[in-house]
Amino acid sequence: MAKYFDVHPDNPQQRAVSQVVGILRNDGLIAYPTDSCYGLGCRIGNAKGLERIREIRQLGDDHHFTLVCRDFAQLGQLVQINNAVFRSVKAATPGSYTFILPATREVPRRLLHPKKKTVGVRIPEHTVTQAILAELGEPLLSSTLLLPGEEEPLTQGWEIKDRLDHAVDAVIDSGECGTVPTTVIDLSGGEPEILRVGAGDPSRFE
Repeated sequence: MAKYFDVHPDNPQQRAVSQVVGILRNDGLIAYPTDSCYGLGCRIGNAKGLERIREIRQLGDDHHFTLVCRDFAQLGQLVQINNAVFRSVKAATPGSYTFILPATREVPRRLLHPKKKTVGVRIPEHTVTQAILAELGEPLLSSTLLLPGEEEPLTQGWEIKDRLDHAVDAVIDSGECGTVPTTVIDLSGGEPEILRVGAGDPSRFE
């Protein structure tokens, strides 16, 4: 059974945040809110957690997973960024964008796109997510909580608990966080390519 945490959206209770991070450090899988719908998250080194996300979402090998970072310094350790890309990403973060970029050697091979050797990265603007990332001290491996055959992600903590009670280890509920996923921008080829229009304004990359 998943543990259920009711966390204040603006002033997250430290005790709850610490318990969630404890679950992550014990290789748990969490459902957590972001600034653009719920995500499934685990530690980067949690190979079983990755497989659990694949199983819940029925994902193929070519799916781009996202590394959710606390800040730009953390993000810069995971992906290769030239000066032009640096300015573009810096101006759009934190926010509801995911950027596809070539990964550094810090990222395990199993997380990379098999052909392109790229990975998704983002810095969310969500108080609870940021509190979890600060306490954890490392990025989260993440994927949108969109179940197979459904068009919109789950948005209610109690519903996620009800439907994924035996599939995840914790559900963090801090109120409504919307159904629109991030805008995904592929910056791995030089010119920005908009792969998905979502919560972030895509016009700055057009």
